[in-house]
Amino acid sequence: MIIVNNLSGGYEDKPIVKDVSFTVAKGKILGILGPNGSGKSTLLKVMSSILPATAGEVYIDGQEISTYNARVLAQKMAVLPQLHVNAFSNTVREAVALGRYPHQTGFFSSWSEQDEQAVQYAMEQTGVQRYEHTPMEFLSGGEQQRVFVAQALAQTAQILLLDEPTNHLDIAHQRQILDMVRKEALECGLTVVMVLHDINLAALYCDELLLMEQGQVRAFGAPHEVIVATQIEEVYQARVATYAHPEMPKPQMTMMPDLNAPQRAVVMMNHFNITEQYVQLQTKFPLKTVSSAVHNAGIGWYNCFLNRSVPLDYAIADVKMEVTAFLQRARFPLTSTVVMLTAVPTSLAVIKEFEAPFGNIFVAVTAGIGNAVDVSRTYERQDEPYIGTINIWVIINGCLSEEAFFQAMMTATEAKTKALQSENIRDERTGTIATSTATDSLLIAATQKGPEMLYGGPITDVGKVIGKGVFEATVEAIQRYKTRE
Repeated sequence: MIIVNNLSGGYEDKPIVKDVSFTVAKGKILGILGPNGSGKSTLLKVMSSILPATAGEVYIDGQEISTYNARVLAQKMAVLPQLHVNAFSNTVREAVALGRYPHQTGFFSSWSEQDEQAVQYAMEQTGVQRYEHTPMEFLSGGEQQRVFVAQALAQTAQILLLDEPTNHLDIAHQRQILDMVRKEALECGLTVVMVLHDINLAALYCDELLLMEQGQVRAFGAPHEVIVATQIEEVYQARVATYAHPEMPKPQMTMMPDLNAPQRAVVMMNHFNITEQYVQLQTKFPLKTVSSAVHNAGIGWYNCFLNRSVPLDYAIADVKMEVTAFLQRARFPLTSTVVMLTAVPTSLAVIKEFEAPFGNIFVAVTAGIGNAVDVSRTYERQDEPYIGTINIWVIINGCLSEEAFFQAMMTATEAKTKALQSENIRDERTGTIATSTATDSLLIAATQKGPEMLYGGPITDVGKVIGKGVFEATVEAIQRYKTRE
């Protein structure tokens, strides 16, 4: 454990670090963030006694750091500085072996099996073992950085201070080094304090974060408490947006550049095309999209949308693979195309345009109601779902907030359900009014042009036109389906 208590210090009589306090428990990783010149590297130097402290204390294992002599302190704390001076033409092995110096009674005069194991382990963990006999000057900057990390690891100290350990590293080696650091913290109880410029990496790998501003602590806590968009914007003077990592309960951040946004053209009716195989919307510019499609579901930016008609006996074990093969055959780009599937002939599709105060929207619907279900009674059914699909597109010439996108989906779903009620579509098993079919899909897409609409609920300007549009288009699509030959 390391405790930093009201620590101040810097160069000569000028304090760079001012009144910094925090605690890092055994087996935990603290990430230090902050813009250039905020005092991150200076803090590590003052913590490790490389620079003198003008006030405050640092405690290791309950003992003030100044009471340790240099050799004992080096056995307890390893430091990886930001800049390295490689004055000698050492091999990789020799450079890593320097990390064992604090454990020697003389300059490598007492090399032991434990020393050898520590060096080999450090080289293996950092992926530099294959360079063992290579002179350091023959390595790239990233390879040298991994050697210096190995040197610090070979020191087998209880506390590891790392100043930008991922400097010069590609993303694969960034992951390798940080995975290794995380593993050592969890399995060996290593206490780690590291300076990182990459806020997203810091959020992923650190238990807590310390955000510095002009030498002082601006925020300290769990990643979700520190990586708050407004706070990051104030400290870094840069516009950002935060979002959730797709696999971990960690915040992530993206920079929002101050570029002149291109003038996006509007979607028009002639951008839609109906063939025997699919209903298509093709634009020259990407639309921000939220959907439950088969291909490219979720949130993204796309400029090609397909509602593909498939046979009634369409039964494919791997639907995603079959759709991918279809797109490749038809020469549609995989990364910019959204695909839905329907068993309804494309001739029954309804595409309608609706005016709104902010511009206009288009609603496209295919409604196959042969497997309509009452969602409140589906728990009674034991049969496997079969084809029956209402697919809805809502294309908005306007700008929606994140919240408005999801509220728009709710509004569209409510309007679809009302259309089923209006047309007296019933669940054949229960005889009750149906609310959907078993495999419905919904897509909301917007040009993101114009003033941002914060909400998309049923009483908002955009919600009102979505409700009206989806209801009317779905009713018409159901009627077409009922009267099909």
